[in-house]
Amino acid sequence: MSLLDLITGTAGNQVAEQAENKFGISKKQIIALLIVAAPLVISYLKKKTENAEEADKLNATLDKHHDGSILTNPSQALERESEGNSILDHIFGGNKANVENQLSQNTGISMDKIGPVLATLAPVIMGYIGQQKQANNVNSGGGLGGLLGGILGGSAQEAQASDNPLSDILGSVISGATQSSGGGLGNILGSVLGGENDQKQSQQGGLGGLLGSIFGK
Repeated sequence: MSLLDLITGTAGNQVAEQAENKFGISKKQIIALLIVAAPLVISYLKKKTENAEEADKLNATLDKHHDGSILTNPSQALERESEGNSILDHIFGGNKANVENQLSQNTGISMDKIGPVLATLAPVIMGYIGQQKQANNVNSGGGLGGLLGGILGGSAQEAQASDNPLSDILGSVISGATQSSGGGLGNILGSVLGGENDQKQSQQGGLGGLLGSIFGK
């Protein structure tokens, strides 16, 4: 299962539908948020795995709590919001409020809901990483950096050269969004946000403008 499969497949759609019902936010907005949040979380975790102790802790956490079963039972996501909030606290640290603020401004999801929605998505993203860890027989923290880089694809090389995954990894979403062909995250995001946000995109310079303040581009 690729990252695109997670977002566009059954798990992503079911979680988006459930979150839509719970939070009163459109399914399109939630999928758009997942398109951004999934590579963002993975890129931050990849950066953390450069520290051997952090890599070992992540490996143990995945083994204990994230076996991928949530992908076949996405209803778990709504029940694990509190856990998801703790996950985001650890991943983003002191940058969490800034991440939430920028995502709120650029997805149209209000500040009082962006945190809970992200917290609902976090266990799904972690479950996906755990599923990929098992599928690729990664049994130690030392192999997680390569695994996460492989999930992110070509953008992983940029992450290795920078201390700011928020800027580098997700810059690839912007560049993908400006292309007229292909099947990357940017193109899917453009399709999701298309019609109902045309005016907002025009005011901000297209999809790159919509997301630019998040990615620092």
